[in-house]
Amino acid sequence: MHPYRTHTCAALTSAEVGQEVRLSGWVHRKRDHGGVLFVDLRDHHGITQLVADSDSAALAVLESVRVESVVTIDGMVKARGEGTANPNLATGEIEVFARAVTVQSPAQELPMPVAGEAEYPEDIRLRYRFLDLRRERLHANIMLRSSVIASLRRRMIDQGFTEFQTPILTASSPEGARDYLVPSRVHPGKFYALPQAPQMFKQLLMVAGFDRYFQIAPCFRDEDARADRSPGEFYQLDFEMSYVTQEDVFAAIEPVLHGVFQEFADWQGKGRTVSPLPFKRIPYKESVLKYGNDKPDLRNPILIADVSDHFAGSGFGRFAAIVEAGDVVRAIPAPGTAERSRKFFDDMNGWAQAEGFAGLGYATRKGGEWGGPIAKNHGETDMNVIADTLGLGPDDGLFFAAGKEAEAARLAGLARTRVAEQLGLIDDRRFEFCWIVDFPMFEYDEDARKVDFSHNPFSMPQGELAALENKDPLDILAYQYDIVCNGVELSSGAIRNHRPEIMYKAFAIAGYSQADVNANFAGMINAFKFGAPPHGGSAPGVDRIVMLLADEPNIREVIVFPMTQKAEDLMMGAPSFATERQLRELNIRLAEQPHAGKASAV
Repeated sequence: MHPYRTHTCAALTSAEVGQEVRLSGWVHRKRDHGGVLFVDLRDHHGITQLVADSDSAALAVLESVRVESVVTIDGMVKARGEGTANPNLATGEIEVFARAVTVQSPAQELPMPVAGEAEYPEDIRLRYRFLDLRRERLHANIMLRSSVIASLRRRMIDQGFTEFQTPILTASSPEGARDYLVPSRVHPGKFYALPQAPQMFKQLLMVAGFDRYFQIAPCFRDEDARADRSPGEFYQLDFEMSYVTQEDVFAAIEPVLHGVFQEFADWQGKGRTVSPLPFKRIPYKESVLKYGNDKPDLRNPILIADVSDHFAGSGFGRFAAIVEAGDVVRAIPAPGTAERSRKFFDDMNGWAQAEGFAGLGYATRKGGEWGGPIAKNHGETDMNVIADTLGLGPDDGLFFAAGKEAEAARLAGLARTRVAEQLGLIDDRRFEFCWIVDFPMFEYDEDARKVDFSHNPFSMPQGELAALENKDPLDILAYQYDIVCNGVELSSGAIRNHRPEIMYKAFAIAGYSQADVNANFAGMINAFKFGAPPHGGSAPGVDRIVMLLADEPNIREVIVFPMTQKAEDLMMGAPSFATERQLRELNIRLAEQPHAGKASAV
């Protein structure tokens, strides 16, 4: 017999009744029924119920060990008594009568329980992540992650992509987020950077003649945490293709994403649906107008509308003045709110003010009758015109966001989500994908008082060099695109600007000289001078894909060993101070910090 197990804790069924078996695992739960001890034994695969009574030599040992101790059990498989089977367990038809037990590793008193799904503070969970990962939900999430990555890899290979690995130690880039720097021992005073993304390397692979590249790429960015963004590091499905248009890129990656989401849509019996192929294409301007942002949640049926023209010269003087000043008024329908109290609308206004906005106007409607000061001043007839234009029903209210276009759009987008959540309009049984396309190439930076890139400086402008030379920069669109699912941006991508003369001109519009481009992007711009194919790609975030499939609100729940929101690894004690010897080898001297009295690198 194997020294540790003949079966896993999920393998035994009624077919093994009467067999002598050996199991190993963690003591998950214990239940003492007056001389009869029931123990749930857990391993990676599942749970088996053990039973020991006064006839068992194992009883005294099992009574004495703490939960989460690792034990090996010898025993006989027995059928459970009538009415005691557990349909929720793969082994629910049987139990194992424990004859002997070996304690492989006793557990100390636990800082947090493993059985159950009670919430515990982040610092405890991350300090003892190895215990946290034993919990059923988190354990299942990490196994889902592994399965999703395997599926992504298989589907990319089936689509004709080849996997390559790009460098981890590379050069710092002046674009994007803050780099993580790595000091060089053999080149005193110089630093490597961990890659924020394999962007330049994957483009250079296309220049090198490889046609379809991908990798499950680790990326490193020194940026603050969010619910959908882990500090420090993340993984993405990075890919690039040669001789392709924007539609070719979509056609290549859509079946991969659609297939993965379909494969795991029913994970743990959730029974979700996935939007059909091809995914919707929504121009950037339309998205900002209708949804208030460039990452719309299409499960939300509410559409924002611009009603500025309706208030020009209106009896509601505040909105009339806003429109006259060249600003906008956006309307957010509130379907079926006739029976909602005035407090619902006032609370929405209070929420908007708490978010830092001046307020959120509203008009109520019941049986076609309007209420509220906006409707009273604007007039019944004119309010009915707005309602007819927006296709409102007689019991649909309205919220209004007014002011500068960007701020009004942002408030309207947040209010659209808030209203839908309050009214229960978002269907959480769907995955709704869309592409956001036609991003502006440039924007005006009010602080710097100059034109700058709005999205990705290495994208090909629509119209190429002719557009850069003949059009107003703020009217130029780019071959840039985002893939969005349920309001979560999975990735940005673009058809790349592979021609040096177009790149120099684009950067010149943003105020960068040819010398700046040559100095900051030497590797790529020099490569393009030796013949570069048209190419493009994208990089959907693996962590966010798994987060959506696992139906988790925080990306931390699908990462094996995440850091805290302050980018600390409490379990391993990172970041930590270097020793004097290490610093000398790296030619680094520390400066004293007057506040904390501790040293930091300079």
